[in-house]
Amino acid sequence: MTVTVAAVGDLILDEPDPASFLAPSAELLRAADMTVGHVEVPHSTTTVQVSTDVPAPPADPAALDALAGAGFDVVTLAGNHIFDAGEQGVTDTVAHARKAGLHTAGAGADLAEARAAAVVERGGLRIGVLSYNCVGPRESWATSRKAGCAPVHVLTHYELDHASPGGPPRIYTFADPDSLEAMTDDVARLRAEADVVLVGLHKGVGHTPAAVAMYESPVARAAIDAGADAVFGHHAHILRGIEVWRGRPIFHGLGNFVTVTHALTPASGGDSAERDAWAAKRRELYGFAPDPDMPYYPFHPESRDTVVATCRFDDAGGLVVAGIVPCRIDDAGRPVPQGPDSPVVGYVADITTRARLNGRLVRRGDDWLVAGAGTIEESA
Repeated sequence: MTVTVAAVGDLILDEPDPASFLAPSAELLRAADMTVGHVEVPHSTTTVQVSTDVPAPPADPAALDALAGAGFDVVTLAGNHIFDAGEQGVTDTVAHARKAGLHTAGAGADLAEARAAAVVERGGLRIGVLSYNCVGPRESWATSRKAGCAPVHVLTHYELDHASPGGPPRIYTFADPDSLEAMTDDVARLRAEADVVLVGLHKGVGHTPAAVAMYESPVARAAIDAGADAVFGHHAHILRGIEVWRGRPIFHGLGNFVTVTHALTPASGGDSAERDAWAAKRRELYGFAPDPDMPYYPFHPESRDTVVATCRFDDAGGLVVAGIVPCRIDDAGRPVPQGPDSPVVGYVADITTRARLNGRLVRRGDDWLVAGAGTIEESA
């Protein structure tokens, strides 16, 4: 007997009829024994907005019922937008998610709750999920007396690589040692209590094809060294490549899944100065403007390629295989599973190579598996 875990990237359900956006993928998500996704924005009725990042107003709490109905079991919450509606937004999101029947990880009323794992029993296995925000802002971090999310503090250092003051720098990024140790302590503690340990990391360079920043592999590898069986990345709103470390998969970025919202699309008449400023900055930084025919999908055109990551475990909790199911976000903003001949597979292989990662996809029948992860042979 085996137990299958499915994982997807960012989820933003901020449009009417959220279940309709999940309908094409629901059968696939329900087929897994456990499905995990990352909820990007708070779900609350509060009108408080305290964002120091790109503005993201809270979404309807009822949308979380749609996630549960589509087959999700666990939602990770440690991300840069979870505190956009303040402490109430955080605690409301946790409460509404749990009311919908979802287990939560990564955020809570204080740091201890934010660092606590979601633990689910499936097929006789105890599966634990931890969630961390590597991208900030600091205001989103929980403390012993403040609601928020579990952080991994990543530092950025800029240094000129030639004698030209004011010229383009080389960028170094690395995790604060104390913060990294806190994460690995959590993983090791969970490893002693659970048969399977999964870690979600909100990380990466947004809206930029293929790029994997300097800190990303070391942080993900540290989680595996401490006992994680797989690492799932999200935040960049575009797919990232795959790495294998000590026989365990690191999905550096699962991209968007359902991410429908008008919050990042300027309205006629300029209702929000911050939203207008972000739209201009997006063009400057990332070189794209959203498709005007999809105002509810304000993301990079390449982000419509996405995947469902899968990991299968034996009855002792050992990783058997890991793989991907290619999906494509259609013109209605819905991720639609594709067949094994989907060009999304080639896209994943290409961005993996461009990022100099060692992940390699091999086909077994209609399945795409990650070579070297679990018991699949590297020579396959």
